[in-house]
Amino acid sequence: MATRRYLAEVLGTFVLVLLGSMSILAALGSNVSVLVVVPFGFGLALLAGIYAFGHVSGAHFNPAVTLGMWLDKRVSTTDLIGYWIAQIFGGLLGSLVLRMAVSKAQVAATITRFGDTGTGLLSEFVLTLVFVLVILAVTKKAPGVAGVVIALTLTGVHFAGIPFSGASVNPARSFGPALVGGDFSGFWVYVVAPLAGAVVAWALWKMFEADEV
Repeated sequence: MATRRYLAEVLGTFVLVLLGSMSILAALGSNVSVLVVVPFGFGLALLAGIYAFGHVSGAHFNPAVTLGMWLDKRVSTTDLIGYWIAQIFGGLLGSLVLRMAVSKAQVAATITRFGDTGTGLLSEFVLTLVFVLVILAVTKKAPGVAGVVIALTLTGVHFAGIPFSGASVNPARSFGPALVGGDFSGFWVYVVAPLAGAVVAWALWKMFEADEV
């Protein structure tokens, strides 16, 4: 039933954004490095969402992932749109709930940011390409371990990408903090680059799949 799938995407994205954002504030409020806490915060939040809701919706929680799945004909056009709306709302809900507990300035601290536009674009493009390519491959070839592999990949993406772009790889993850934190400067990078990365990831996946013996 479509409603259940969309609700699962709302809740999974909510968990990802809320717990990931809380891990950012936890790191900033302590003596522990952001590069230690935040990758595990987002990776484990994704793992929780996958095992809580993956059996219902497939656990995309990310418009770029859904785009890759749509290009691979694993979801319909109706679900592409429905998932995107659900994911954006889930990300916003995560930041709104966080705002109930902390100040607007603290929510703003969870916004994904980059220094140089070119670096931000390249980082988000490449990291999303890797992330979506892994998802397309592991969900088809090794579904039994897909949840763990995907969560670990997101953890690795954060270890690599935080210094360059904040390692969003997810327009819904960036949208909620930007809206609630009141700063959309550079937000377009976190839409354009991840979606472009998803398209190229799908193209590579099809090329590698076609080359299988």
